[in-house]
Amino acid sequence: MEEKKQQILDYHSQPKPGKVSVIPTKPCTTARELSLAYTPGVALPCLEIKKNPDDAYQYTAKGNLVAVISNGTAVLGLGNIGALASKPVMEGKGVLFKRFAGVDVFDLEIDQTDPDKFIETVLSLAPTFGGINLEDIKAPECFYIEERLIEKMNIPIFHDDQHGTAVIIAASLMNALEITGKKIDQIKIIFSGAGAAAIACANFLLDIGALKENIFMFDSKGLLFEGRLFELNKYKAKFIQKNEQSLTEAMKAADVFIGVSKGNLISPEMLKGMAAQPIVFAMANPTPEISYDLAKQTVPDIIMATGGSDFPNQVNNVLGFPFIFRGALDVRARTINKQMKLAAAKALARLAHEPVVEEVTKAYGKSFSFGPDYIIPKPFDPRALSRVATAVAKAAIESGVARKQINDFPQYTRDLEALAIKLAQGVFI
Repeated sequence: MEEKKQQILDYHSQPKPGKVSVIPTKPCTTARELSLAYTPGVALPCLEIKKNPDDAYQYTAKGNLVAVISNGTAVLGLGNIGALASKPVMEGKGVLFKRFAGVDVFDLEIDQTDPDKFIETVLSLAPTFGGINLEDIKAPECFYIEERLIEKMNIPIFHDDQHGTAVIIAASLMNALEITGKKIDQIKIIFSGAGAAAIACANFLLDIGALKENIFMFDSKGLLFEGRLFELNKYKAKFIQKNEQSLTEAMKAADVFIGVSKGNLISPEMLKGMAAQPIVFAMANPTPEISYDLAKQTVPDIIMATGGSDFPNQVNNVLGFPFIFRGALDVRARTINKQMKLAAAKALARLAHEPVVEEVTKAYGKSFSFGPDYIIPKPFDPRALSRVATAVAKAAIESGVARKQINDFPQYTRDLEALAIKLAQGVFI
């Protein structure tokens, strides 16, 4: 165990501390190049941008630069560890943006827990970035922060803990329902957890056809129901039921369980009480609400997903945020709206139906085919970039939030496919 811990620490510290760096994209080896990179030559693009702010996308890196911003108040599996301690996570997010979609990142850890002051800080940074990925900010403040930033800014704002999770869950659920023959507007859904991920997932499931009266959401105190309305914030209050029930009672005849709470919460008896061929997404990390092996032993025809990579159907946000931002940035979208997120979910769901490519087989040492143990593509599938980003870009244009048009989508898709190959080979510039 100590050896493994040291290996992890060595990865983050050797041969150079951290996981990201800034690399120039223009040469600066001669006096002439120095004068172009900085004074006096740099004055000319400055003046062009002064005349036309959109020229910042032509003369600077703004259009391919995303801020990963956190205050460290809700770091996955670690809780409120503070801004500085969250930095390795935010750097890691930057690595994933670059590796999977070629998007550059500055990670910004803001030591501020007051939501309004946090918002003020982010607003002041807006000129630098083409988009902002909010990360690991606790609920309910995260909802308010994102809402206010979307109102005030004209670049994509995306809280990945909310919407990235929702997109992957929705894509997985679409395929699980197809396999089981169940209909989204007829299923009973149980949520364990009522934080950012759970509420965003529930809202997104409403967008794809789930009925609010069929959603039963539990927080650490129990079911969200009318008798608790006085103590619930408006985001939780949206999902109240009329009468109180225990989790065990609610699980009876439930079709879907979505866990974003804590480990070992679900017993075999609770699984047995669910509807036939239940769908269980047990995503608590590092220990799921019920282990994969125990769930399969208890109900062999269960469709099971977890947040870990050790078992089939990993719900991994890396299938979403890099590609969603790639499409949004490429059309200079003013926001990431419902249509774009839905397009991403559908694209991922469709991709899982296709034969798995050799790159995936090599990465995982086995092949996969659409079915109960493969309802969502793997992160190392190189097709995910082109499929999702293209769908998102099209949705942005069609919904009127794009400021740049793509006139040749087949060529755009081919360009993304070529980019995916380069990124897989470690070519990042």
